[in-house]
Amino acid sequence: MKLKSELLVQPSGELSKKIREELKEDPKTRDRDLAAIKDWLRKQPHLPDEWEDMPLLTFLRGSSFSLEKCKRKLDMYFTMRAACPEFFTNRDATSPALREVLKTKLQGPALPGVTPNGRRVTICRGLYPSLDSQQITDTLKLALMIGDIRLIEEVEGVAGDIYILDGAVLGASLLGRLSPSVIKKFMICVQEAYPVKLKEVHIINTSPTVERFVTFVKPFLKEKIRKRIFIHKDIKDLYKYVPQEMLPKEYGGQCGTMDELQQNWTDKLIEYRDWFKAQDALVANESLRPGRPTNYDELFGIDGSFRQLAID
Repeated sequence: MKLKSELLVQPSGELSKKIREELKEDPKTRDRDLAAIKDWLRKQPHLPDEWEDMPLLTFLRGSSFSLEKCKRKLDMYFTMRAACPEFFTNRDATSPALREVLKTKLQGPALPGVTPNGRRVTICRGLYPSLDSQQITDTLKLALMIGDIRLIEEVEGVAGDIYILDGAVLGASLLGRLSPSVIKKFMICVQEAYPVKLKEVHIINTSPTVERFVTFVKPFLKEKIRKRIFIHKDIKDLYKYVPQEMLPKEYGGQCGTMDELQQNWTDKLIEYRDWFKAQDALVANESLRPGRPTNYDELFGIDGSFRQLAID
């Protein structure tokens, strides 16, 4: 897919070289590895025969160029596309429901630049203290939509992700509308199905409600992720991890306002509308899977605890 506009500044020079080393990416063997993954994909009867090169390369990078880990991630990615239609269908950012969330409920733009060690930063903040159950699901859908765009548009690759969660506008009523099953599915997507290297989660403008929210989510996180959650009482503490100048103006930085960044990403989501529609057919077909088909009840853990998959 040809990129019509660029939102993400790509690493270059010495930083790009360091990222390559961290991701174990060898330019001499990269094309061979990509060809191997494409060949593997064609041989899997339950998976799509073809996919674009750029997202496949992003999966290789997110798997530190381990072919076996990349294969497991891709299999889970297409499996989750079939298993979670609430996240992976009706992905039209011009629809009234998604437009309302994007404009009035929550902002979650990935920032243009990267940190000095090559990590991409995303800031999420609420605009309205309460969401209904469908709006919560749509919010998570939009987060995964941005993730899909980044599969294509992180052309040079990044050394990981940092998420900043601003809890200033988080109503207590929201906690009562959080569905454990929906949160489970989303966390499986993020931790098992996407090539995300989550390095840090920073929570700012905390409150007792925010702390209860974190307590709710923690059981669905891997232990290593739980240890990467930092809560800040003062915004200046955040600058120790993320350079102040690369943040939006609301947080003391220089990369534009949150409203501007959100509008840019809204435009980008609309730009990909046809691409998202074409992806509807690219899902795992469990009736064709060699061996035992995936049991969604087992995968999502109907007993209250989702299965930990040996991806790492």
